[in-house]
Amino acid sequence: MKSFVLILLFLIPVSTTVGLTYYSEVPGLAENFAGDKKSDPVNWEKMTTVEDLYSAYPERTELIFQNLDLERDGLEDVKQAVNNGDMVLAGRYLLDYYRNSEIRYMVEQDVPELTDKTVAAADSIVNDIITIQRISDRIPRLENGHLDWHHTGPEDDLEYAWLHNRHSTVRILLEAWFETGNPKYPNHIDHYIKDWIISSWPYPEVRSSTAMWRGLEVTARVRNWMPAFYNLMDTEYLSPATQLLILSSLPEHTHYLKNFHAQGNWLTMEMNGLATVASHWPEFKDSEVWLDYTIETMVGSMKEQVYPDGVQTELTSHYHRVALSNFENFKEVASMTNIDLPDFYTETLEDMWEYLAVTMRPDGYGLLNNNSDKTYNREMIKEAASIYNREDWLYIASNGSSGARPVAGPSFVYPWAGQIISRSDFGPDAHWSYFDIGPWGTGHQHNDKLHLSVASFGRDLLVDGGRFAYRGEVADRFREYALSSHSHNLIIIDGKGQGPGPRLTEDPIPEKKFRITDEFDYASASVDYFDDLEGEARHSRSVFYIRGEFWVVVDRITTDRPREIEVLWHWHPDTSVQEMDHGVVSSNNQRGNLKITPAGNPDWHIDFVKGQEEPLVQGWYSEEYNLYEPNTATIYSEKLNSDGTYAWVLYPFESTAPEVQADIIDQDSGQVKVRVTVPGQGYWDVSVPFLNSSGAAMEFIPE
Repeated sequence: MKSFVLILLFLIPVSTTVGLTYYSEVPGLAENFAGDKKSDPVNWEKMTTVEDLYSAYPERTELIFQNLDLERDGLEDVKQAVNNGDMVLAGRYLLDYYRNSEIRYMVEQDVPELTDKTVAAADSIVNDIITIQRISDRIPRLENGHLDWHHTGPEDDLEYAWLHNRHSTVRILLEAWFETGNPKYPNHIDHYIKDWIISSWPYPEVRSSTAMWRGLEVTARVRNWMPAFYNLMDTEYLSPATQLLILSSLPEHTHYLKNFHAQGNWLTMEMNGLATVASHWPEFKDSEVWLDYTIETMVGSMKEQVYPDGVQTELTSHYHRVALSNFENFKEVASMTNIDLPDFYTETLEDMWEYLAVTMRPDGYGLLNNNSDKTYNREMIKEAASIYNREDWLYIASNGSSGARPVAGPSFVYPWAGQIISRSDFGPDAHWSYFDIGPWGTGHQHNDKLHLSVASFGRDLLVDGGRFAYRGEVADRFREYALSSHSHNLIIIDGKGQGPGPRLTEDPIPEKKFRITDEFDYASASVDYFDDLEGEARHSRSVFYIRGEFWVVVDRITTDRPREIEVLWHWHPDTSVQEMDHGVVSSNNQRGNLKITPAGNPDWHIDFVKGQEEPLVQGWYSEEYNLYEPNTATIYSEKLNSDGTYAWVLYPFESTAPEVQADIIDQDSGQVKVRVTVPGQGYWDVSVPFLNSSGAAMEFIPE
């Protein structure tokens, strides 16, 4: 994904600078803050008072007042002191103003009782041990005592440095203080923020991808600083010098966010940072300008990056959630500042929440697709259900124990995103599947169109491989595999997986490609873009789910020459798998299983691959970033001389597997008819079309 990051960083037009005062406008100031920071003009660690700051950095202190609207009510004493040239007194008056501001009373929580209790995660931070995406390392300190803010961790991963510079550490320390009352945590916040701000000079005033100045880090920092600033300013822990340093640094953060922001999902995050400063520090001259800009930009961005069915255009559950969180946070900022957002904005927010609710697995986890982690969404959906008064979301999130049953469902289709969720019901043991027939997506994509994930009885059975990591040792081993078709439940042709597809769609999937009825769900799509494949080939896949019973998957390969094909089915790592007669493969869990039965019992060669890295990576699974483990990939392979059609019955069962027979009893260019027989029950004749959903039909003949 490095190329995608570079596109965002360097190809986005730069906005116009809005009238703040910066280093370049103060003679000698940039030079004063330049250099390698091997030495500071004072002992920065002992700098605590307004006098200390002004003595060490007079120009920096004056910069604060140049960026404030001193005509604002409540700042009269500050203005008078500035006019008199008494910057120390002005600094004291300014901090008094913030101690009594309405914003502080809105943000602050009760001061905890003093104790010596500890929190392990916060103790690690106090000892300079920072954990980023499950990777921990001690951050080196330079000769001058400053942390090395460019440290890339034990795996030399720039992602580590970026995420460290977001200062989620500040929020962890603040929460630890609220929990324990231990003063070492807020004391370290003071030291930590002061360290970063002094180390950040000079602000470069350019678009950057450095550890300290990149848009995602800039916005995260101000959002993490804000609660620390207001909750600690009237305590002995956050020193006046550090409070003023924060106020001096905020205009640099807003300048970056206003002038060098990206587009898409990054934009929503960056505008939230800008809105956070504008709404929580309205004393800056340009706060109203920033707020107006964020409103216009966020509404425009929502129209650009959210499809009419409510799905964010990256089509990646994890980043849909990120975008939703930022849109939702912006709504809260607007509410706090009494700004009315257009109906479109709030209606789209509700649609985005609904997508998370109805795609959620019965066990409460969201989709694991593209660059997602397997994220637990149940509690946040319950909270959203309360906020939006949606009893149907509560019903889904509670597996039907609370709320009101949705009018639609239990299966859902998102025609713009091209995603079909099939379910038997909303209970904890329900059948659940995800079938991808949409566009490639605008970011964080995998080459995995036609992928199918399956869960049942509260257990994941057929899975997506996950994202593994973006950089570092894990990425070096598995990133190419994660992006490829080889980590998904797809067909590989002559060893080649899919290439990139269309990023966006201008139209929803036509209704002839899907159908949902009370008895069954149907969807179909095709892919003909295979990476470096000689000649032409097309993979068409139709999925037919008989509610409460089983899935029928029909694959058709059309080709201009003989091919070697491999059909991949990847199992969850907790699932044991065994081969049975006639090409049947089944899980063997104590509870929650799936049997794969090929129709017609063709002469398949079957391999089970687990934890392989040579000659190519296969049989690995990543549930979370930087976590990975072996899983079993069942690979059906055969030589194909011309066009070929294959059918599979995916039969879920709790513990004891029934005998299942599947046969293709009829086919033509438009559809395949599959008979599925289960002794003791009867048989189903299932008509599975490729071209027109109106031909999708089933008939059950009881025994």
